[in-house]
Amino acid sequence: MPIELPRDERAQAIASIERYFNEELDQRIGNIGAGALLNFFLEEIAPLVYNQTVADVQERLQQRLQELDIECHEDAFQYWRKRQAGGKGKR
Repeated sequence: MPIELPRDERAQAIASIERYFNEELDQRIGNIGAGALLNFFLEEIAPLVYNQTVADVQERLQQRLQELDIECHEDAFQYWRKRQAGGKGKR
């Protein structure tokens, strides 16, 4: 599944790459070069970030599911225990 950016976000990313090259590397890359570099990163590196994010979310969901078991657990067969603790007998 290729990672694609919406048109406006892609334009912002390209502008950011151009600015980075200009301000940090003192080089001009141009719109076409920045777009090609963005495509490379999206195809080559973005899947690593995406897959790690999915793994992190799965781990957090598993932890949350385990917490739900504790939060929502109810012991069965409590009627007689509660009745004896309350000192209630036959009516």
